[in-house]
Amino acid sequence: MRIYLILSSGLVAFLTLPATLAAAQPVSSVPPAGFASLFNGKDLKGWRGRPGGGGVFSPYVEAKFTPEERAAKQAEWNNDRDVHWRADTSKGEIVSDGKGVHLATEKTYGDFEFRVDWMLTQPCGDSGVYLRDYPQVQIWDPACPRVQRAGAAKGSGGLWNDNDSNPGKWPLVRADNPIGQWNRMAIKMAGTRVWVTLNGKDVVVGQVLDNYFDRTQPVLPTGSIELQTHGSEVRFRNIYIREIPASEAKTLLDSVGAH
Repeated sequence: MRIYLILSSGLVAFLTLPATLAAAQPVSSVPPAGFASLFNGKDLKGWRGRPGGGGVFSPYVEAKFTPEERAAKQAEWNNDRDVHWRADTSKGEIVSDGKGVHLATEKTYGDFEFRVDWMLTQPCGDSGVYLRDYPQVQIWDPACPRVQRAGAAKGSGGLWNDNDSNPGKWPLVRADNPIGQWNRMAIKMAGTRVWVTLNGKDVVVGQVLDNYFDRTQPVLPTGSIELQTHGSEVRFRNIYIREIPASEAKTLLDSVGAH
């Protein structure tokens, strides 16, 4: 980011701000061109609760519910959502206390571009973004001692639940801002492939999102986007979505030799 200064001599000079400041832009009520906002700044309309572990963690199990079972379960999950998630209207943020259900979009998506700012507010914080109900684009504290063996030092943005043989499991670079500062993430998904940028740096480029629930099958073609709870407060803002048309999806897939 550059800021231009008019000097007394009439010359124009500029300052280049650090990436951390460039990424920490304030909340905006206006989505970028072509995007729709997923947060109205007032409440959790458009988002549903969805369990983050155990049986209905799998989209295959949830798909087998009868309409009556689905309605009953969703009422239960939404009650839990309202205990652990809230809209901070004074700041234009969605806040999780780190407990309870995940926050999932009511609408499902196929190929899309998702943008979000996120902030972990305490050391060893942890969260993530599920794509089509599959885990996950990882969000965590690279300096947390207890998850060093799990690869935290590599940074956020990787597809952490991928198979160990998949290079998408780990981010290409560590791009996290310090705990307590905002991070800006952009995720594209076309077919089973994922692209992630974090604070303006490419961390995943066209890698496959493996199927956590059935390693022998590709992920489903549509599903919700989920914001994860994982034991610590996390804040989200500037949450936008753009559905990617078929022609653009093909170009993305061709760029990485996917067929």
